[in-house]
Amino acid sequence: MIRRLFPHPWLSLTLVVTWMLLVNKVALGSLVFAAILATLVPLLTASYWPKQTRLKSPVRLAAYILLVIGDIVRANIAVAQIILFYRKDRIRSAWITVPIELTSPEAVAMLSGTITLTPGTLVADMSGCGRVLLIHCLHAPDPDAVRDEIKTRYEARLKRIFA
Repeated sequence: MIRRLFPHPWLSLTLVVTWMLLVNKVALGSLVFAAILATLVPLLTASYWPKQTRLKSPVRLAAYILLVIGDIVRANIAVAQIILFYRKDRIRSAWITVPIELTSPEAVAMLSGTITLTPGTLVADMSGCGRVLLIHCLHAPDPDAVRDEIKTRYEARLKRIFA
């Protein structure tokens, strides 16, 4: 019964939390509307999610989110320094291709979102086979090091999080 009402419970939980953060206050009306969204959106989109991705480790997911938040803060500082203090001829922008081993669409989306949310980097495209990401970096004096860091810091963790 509960599974039919909430076919994607993590999506429902995420919608409630996101809505409450967006309205920026705890009120009964906001909570009721968040519950309506958390019920209707997964029900209306369930047919587009034919199979459910399983998390191997929700605890690792929480640790990953904290890691990404810390990286976003550090990247904001680094981008501010680059913009404010680097001469234009010292900035080494680069296009980097990153081959990925992730198979779950949710894991690939999370990796792409992580890269794009981190200031100074942006996922611009994905290959037709879904196995290579094209990333633009604001400042990448060593593109191979950036690629290796993405694979070890983010992709390796996501492989352990998603089944």
